[in-house]
Amino acid sequence: MTADKDNLKNDVREFWDEKPCGTHTSDKERYTKEYFEEIENKRYSMQPEIFSFAQFSRFKDKKLLEVGVGAGSDFLQWVRAGTKAYGIDLTDEAVQHVKHRLSLYDLEAEQIITADSENLPFEDDTFDIIYSWGVIHHTPDTEKAMKEIIRVCKPGGKCKVMIYHRKSLLAWFFWIKHALLKMKPWLSVADILWNHMESIGTKAYTKYEVEQMLKTEKITNIKIKPVLSYYDRLERFSPTMQRISKIAAALLGGDRVGWQLTIEFDKE
Repeated sequence: MTADKDNLKNDVREFWDEKPCGTHTSDKERYTKEYFEEIENKRYSMQPEIFSFAQFSRFKDKKLLEVGVGAGSDFLQWVRAGTKAYGIDLTDEAVQHVKHRLSLYDLEAEQIITADSENLPFEDDTFDIIYSWGVIHHTPDTEKAMKEIIRVCKPGGKCKVMIYHRKSLLAWFFWIKHALLKMKPWLSVADILWNHMESIGTKAYTKYEVEQMLKTEKITNIKIKPVLSYYDRLERFSPTMQRISKIAAALLGGDRVGWQLTIEFDKE
């Protein structure tokens, strides 16, 4: 089992090393300001909810860790907001992206390193805030990554994590496309996401599964909330597809069937 997990993690690393998260949205010359600004504009036009979830400006002078920096758009916001910012990513390419990006704006972080979310290279009770947007559902042992986030958070500190939601419009649309329309209705939503959503092994969770994941941890003020996203609304597709999505969302409860499952809690 360990060898299988190691092989899977290597596959995940290779996938994101080739094209760090978000970089597919720009065709500008790599590492230029134009390249990074296009990535940033696309990210926040598609996912404006990141701002209300992260609340970047509320944590000035706090010691922050971002788990999975990707192309660095959110990490840049943390640095600009005056946090003492540390960042990790599984891939060397993401780390290089963030270092280049900060240097373009004459900004500095405390530390940006290549590291594994399942084995964070920090002491217990180190950070005031830990943030991770759309990352730990890609690692083979997501529960271990969550426990690591809690471990390195200080008592009284705050954790903000987004993972994918299995009971969402996007997950069901993926199942229709890759299972039902291919005459393989016996395949589960989990099977489809594992094999067709971004890197191999991608998972999505229900609110109940997250509650079970967290139930033995010493945390409080837990908020687990799905958010209806750009992806659920099918905004990349035709007006007809968007109308279908809008009707489905209205019938099924709006945010209740959102792809982004946001998780917030404080460590006791």
